Formats: sequence, structure tokens, C-alpha cells
Amino acid sequence: METLKYFLPQVWFVILALFLFLYVMLDGFDLGVGILSLTSSDEKRRSVLMTSLSNIWDANETWLVLMGGGLFGAFPLAYSTILNALYIPIIIMIFGFIFRAVAFEFRELATRKLFWNFAFGAGSFTAALGQGFALGAVLKGISVDEQGHFIGTTWDWLSIPTVLVALTLIQGYVLIGSTYLIWKTTGELQETHYQTAKIAAWTTLLGAIFITITTPIFYESARSRLFAPPLVFIFALIPLLGVILISQLLTSLTRKQERAPLIWTILLFVLSFFGLGLVVFPYIIPPQITIYEASADPSSLVIMLIFIGFLIPVMLFYNLYQYIVFRGKVTGGHYGE
Repeated sequence: METLKYFLPQVWFVILALFLFLYVMLDGFDLGVGILSLTSSDEKRRSVLMTSLSNIWDANETWLVLMGGGLFGAFPLAYSTILNALYIPIIIMIFGFIFRAVAFEFRELATRKLFWNFAFGAGSFTAALGQGFALGAVLKGISVDEQGHFIGTTWDWLSIPTVLVALTLIQGYVLIGSTYLIWKTTGELQETHYQTAKIAAWTTLLGAIFITITTPIFYESARSRLFAPPLVFIFALIPLLGVILISQLLTSLTRKQERAPLIWTILLFVLSFFGLGLVVFPYIIPPQITIYEASADPSSLVIMLIFIGFLIPVMLFYNLYQYIVFRGKVTGGHYGE
């Protein structure tokens, strides 16, 4: 039983990290395409962007729902504390989700689409912004008492470092959205997103470099862990691997490859999540409450694990099936041919 108390929280930490990664990767390009729709010069271009999402975007957000439910069941203390500390960023995110979902449906029926076009793009930006603030606040650390209850203020989540994290995440979403559109479009529209992908790659790289440099400076808990062996050797490799992946991404964009940019971008997201996981682990409420202190009873974790063990393969199969069925190019007049 003592072994389970240490093993099961680790398993659930990995599962929740998987849910979060799949959400960020899959819904990330949705949000990125939505943000990019704000820059579309005419309705025909914007229609192609919206069509590229129409058959797949609903299922992508399911991973966020699963993560929220998993966090509530596996780490109830963390669920209540994090939602209390990040109430405003989460409300911002939910407001963005509602706005973009309504705009997506109403746009199809509207005669005058200008308002709903803006609403979809603004909702996508707002949702990404809320997520960025939440991520930055978690990396910064949440003020709690010895029992793990939030004791900070309403605006603890807002600071210069969290703004930087939020802007970098938005750029990351624009990057994966651009590389997705390179894969899904052709012609003039595809050429446009080769350019947006290059710009987003550079801005994301600059943001990542600044975050990497400033994290040990601003946060003592991160500094003490990052510079202690053996993590110091692992973290020394992550920036190097990041530069290699960025260089490969830029090379693929220069060579006008269609699928390689999306693959290199996904690998960048994998590397980023691996680094973030090492920074946070074993804390579920950084920098004080660990997964072992916040976990539910082992019997509850086992029951949930059995249920999730059946659900994950079904969800993965459904997502994969969607992308196989709708893997073709999105065409739209002279922008598609």
C-alpha cells in the first residue's frame, strides 16, 4: 500500500500531462488558425481557414475536459486551489471558448459575417491569452498555507513574467496553426502561411529564450532545482535541442515542404512539455504541495485508472480517425488550386 501511495500519483501526473499535451497540440492549431483569421484579407481566404477546422475542432477540446475531470478526481486539493488562484484567467479562457464557438456556428448562417469573423478570431485570442496567464502563474508559483489552501490575492497571476509566457504561448499557437494551414492549403494561401510560420517561429524562439533565461532569475524554487545535478545536465540539453528543432523547422519552411514544418513544430511542443514537466515535478501546486500530498485515496486512483484505461484508446482512435478521414487539402477557388 505504501508503494501505491507513491506510484499512483506519479502515474496520474503523467496521465494529466498527456491530456494537457494532447489538448495544447490539437486545440492549439485550432486557436492558432482562429487568431490567423483576424489577418485574412478577404472572405474567401477566411472561409478556407474556417473550413479546415469545421470537421475536427469539437473533439480537440475534449482533452481539456478530461484533464479537468482527472485533476478533480486524482488531486482534489490541487483542483480547488488552482481554480481559486486562477479564477480570472480561467474565466477569460472560458469566455473565449464560448465566444468563438457561438461565432463559428452563427457565421455560417449570417448574411453579414464581419462581426462573427471578428468574434471568432477575438475569441480564439482571448482563450489563448487566458491559458497563457494560467500557465505563467503556475510556473511562477501559487501562494498556499501548510494545508495547500490558496492565501494569495486575486491578481497574483498577473505579472511581467506571466505576460511574457502568455504572449509566447500565443505565438506558439500561431506557429502550429500556420504549419497546419501549410499542410491543408495550396496556392497563394499556402504561400502566405509559409511567411506567417517563419515569423511565428522567430518570435516563439525569442520568447522561449527569454523565459529560459529569466525563470531561474525570478523564481528561487526553479533555480535551486534547475542547477542541481542531475537536472542541470538535462536542462543544458533542452535549449540545444530546441535550437536544432527550430533550425530544422526554418529549413523546411525555406524549402517549401508541406508536412515537415508541422512535424518539427509538434516535436518543439513535445520538447517544451518535457522541460516544463521537469520544472514542475513532483509539485502539483508549485512550489510547495507535491503530488503525494495532494493525491486522492489510492483506491479512488485505481478505480479512475481502470476507467481512463478504456477511455484513452477510444479517444485516441477517434481523433486519429478524424484526421485520416479529413486529411485532404481544403480548396476554395483560386486559393485552393
